[in-house]
Amino acid sequence: MDTQNPSAPSRARSRNAGKNHPHAGGLVHENAPHTTRFTVIGNHLAQHPELSLVARGLALYIQSLPAGASVDIKTLATRFPEGRDRIAAALRDLETHGYLRRTRERVPGGRVVTRTVSCNRPGHRPRAGEDRAPGPPKKRQPPRKKLLPAVPQPGYPAPALIQQAIELLATLRRHDPRLLLSATDAEHLAPGVAAWLERDVTPTAVRDALTARLPMDPLHRPAALLAHRLTAQLPALPPILPPAPPPEVRHPLQTCDGCDRAFRAPDPGRCRDCRGDLLEAT
Repeated sequence: MDTQNPSAPSRARSRNAGKNHPHAGGLVHENAPHTTRFTVIGNHLAQHPELSLVARGLALYIQSLPAGASVDIKTLATRFPEGRDRIAAALRDLETHGYLRRTRERVPGGRVVTRTVSCNRPGHRPRAGEDRAPGPPKKRQPPRKKLLPAVPQPGYPAPALIQQAIELLATLRRHDPRLLLSATDAEHLAPGVAAWLERDVTPTAVRDALTARLPMDPLHRPAALLAHRLTAQLPALPPILPPAPPPEVRHPLQTCDGCDRAFRAPDPGRCRDCRGDLLEAT
């Protein structure tokens, strides 16, 4: 999307040739001014300490698109080589850190669509005269709650596994009343607990890891503390064991038609010795 930036300097001041610089060998910028087709992003996104390069690049691409462009996973996967899973994970990270808001809305005719809002400054509310995305007027919203840190994701988020994780989180307040979680917090933390259970960690061990050695000070954001522990103490995946050999087949006892001796075979007939004598005779 073309964005005018009249406050940008017309040209970056170059260094005098022939003069030594204390950072010789490091990065040197060679900048040319943009007058059309450019997008302004903040260093809070370009240098974000928790977002992957995929997430940051995807945020830049989305911010450069015009209003109304399709930014669903299927469309983005056809545009970039990273694949649906990595793009979906990047979108979730951007949503967690406030760079995207995705809601499902019903449009005239009954069809349900996903509305995506791209935020180039998470937490910033445009003042009068500032650019804002077009759309119907909305009521003034209260300040958004500070976002929780991201948590590990299970490889196979089965509904039964997520439900078990939510039930485990609901029991934490029995060990410490300060760990009373809202439904929203439990839903955010459940994939992290599921990632532990997926690693063959028992529910009791997960509960002990989350409730052991809690600080004595008041817990203003218990969900954020739990999210940190789920990430920082995540166990390694269990080793993949080779498959067990198939069980030995034990055939029933048969009576030899030649010598009446018992032998094991799938079908009646002659034992091995009688079969050998018969071959020699022929």
